[in-house]
Amino acid sequence: MALYLLYESASGFALLHAHGLDEIGQNVEAVRNSVSDLNRFGKVVQLMAFNPFESALDALKQCNSVSEGLLTDELRSFLEINLPKVKEGKKAKFSLGVADPKIGSQISEVTKIPCQSNEFVNELLRGVRLHFDRFIKDLKPGDLEKAQLGLGHSYSRAKVKFNVNRVDNMVIQAIFLLDTLDKDINSFSMRVREWYSWHFPELVKIVSDNYLYAKVAKYIEDKSKLSEDKIPELTEIIGDEDKAKEIVEAAKASMGQDLSPVDLINVQQFAQRVMDLSEYRRKLYDYLVTKMNDIAPNLASLIGEVVGARLISHAGSLTNLAKCPSSTLQILGAEKALFRALKTRGNTPKYGLIFHSSFIGRASARNKGRMARFLANKCSIASRIDCFSETGTTAFGEKLKEQVEERLDFYDKGVAPRKNIDVMKAAIESAEDKDTAKETEEVHVEPTSKKGKKSKAAANDGEDMVIDKSTAITNGGDALEEHKSEKKKKKKEKRKLDNEMDVDNEDGANGVAHEEDGDVEKKKKKKKDKMNDDGEILGADKETKKKKKKKSKSADASKI
Repeated sequence: MALYLLYESASGFALLHAHGLDEIGQNVEAVRNSVSDLNRFGKVVQLMAFNPFESALDALKQCNSVSEGLLTDELRSFLEINLPKVKEGKKAKFSLGVADPKIGSQISEVTKIPCQSNEFVNELLRGVRLHFDRFIKDLKPGDLEKAQLGLGHSYSRAKVKFNVNRVDNMVIQAIFLLDTLDKDINSFSMRVREWYSWHFPELVKIVSDNYLYAKVAKYIEDKSKLSEDKIPELTEIIGDEDKAKEIVEAAKASMGQDLSPVDLINVQQFAQRVMDLSEYRRKLYDYLVTKMNDIAPNLASLIGEVVGARLISHAGSLTNLAKCPSSTLQILGAEKALFRALKTRGNTPKYGLIFHSSFIGRASARNKGRMARFLANKCSIASRIDCFSETGTTAFGEKLKEQVEERLDFYDKGVAPRKNIDVMKAAIESAEDKDTAKETEEVHVEPTSKKGKKSKAAANDGEDMVIDKSTAITNGGDALEEHKSEKKKKKKEKRKLDNEMDVDNEDGANGVAHEEDGDVEKKKKKKKDKMNDDGEILGADKETKKKKKKKSKSADASKI
């Protein structure tokens, strides 16, 4: 049986014929040893046809389809043209060797070409890959390597779906740098306080903020030169005129020692470095907020940007955080305490990094564990939405935050929270409304003719209608109540009219029946019975029934 080989290269599809192989010669070890020798391998495997790709985009398309096990039209036509035709009802006298069994099964289903994929075929394809540039003479020495490199980059980028705005590694690095900056700024500011306190010790008690202390120390320099003329400038730095006057008064009666000009210059330079670090820390925090709103908007709106970034960095990535169950997310950051508790058989920790959230701080002592479990559940939902949704929105995070607030009220005051399904429906509706609002903002039509002016006027009228509806909704407390009361009144009036009509119809029908019978006296009696109580009416009905029974019995006796 003849054996053909399908090789998918970066530059095109190649079909090769492996001849001179019998069942005895199909030894994997022998083929593996002879593959490296081109003279021996070239005698067994020969190129039959080659179909180059039209462009790099076409190469990426064909590569994606082959990796997913899909048969494209180009590959199908290439195989049907170059391979022998298989007649219906007869067994094929050849087989096609492929590297991937998925694409082989697809080819055999669509084209009825028998395919095989085993270790022997893989060794032959390895030899083809090794000597492929020798099989095609038109290829230059570096062309195949360039095509492989370009296709590899584009294929991996398409598989990963790389998005520059959603790189969670930036958040991880930013939160690490923010934590280290907090420690460094704290230690450096304490060093500035100790250093300058030798010259002006009273300033420590007046100015408590580290950034303001460094700023004031840089401005004052020598305390002996500080006078009342500098009070306005000190008030601009501190923001309080009373404190500025207090600093000037304290400088006059200060117990600190004098410093040389060189020492004051060093203190000023170091204070300037601390100020620069504080300003950079503020910019880094703004950068972290913007990145978190791009990468994980729902998690950031639920638990905050800093705590959310710490969770992502501790998990390793947003994908890893989304894969974590809520029980793992709850104690994320408290691994040492967890393993210590498991080892000593003590109480396991209730929370890890989510303890820094304001929700757990607001909960009472006995409800902190339940609050942490509920918050971890909502954080896992938010992280999964952020990780796997294609469009970024904060609608779900805001609704989940409302749920956490309702749960806090439930623990404290006993107010029943809303159901989760209702909240999620409201979140989906709000997300859809935001998407439609964005689309309407993006679409902008400029009027070019009279028709355009008319459409613009109609659009303005529509805007007025929308404004009227919004005002009606905002003012709708009293209006809705009045509308409901009017509806209720109308319903009551309808019911009264229907009852009156039913009574009139019944009376009319009864009157017609009695007039036909000619029993006017019976009609009067029935009206009197209706005016009596229920008990009397029932009694009258029983007497009439008894009389009818007696009459029927006497009639039967007379017949007998």
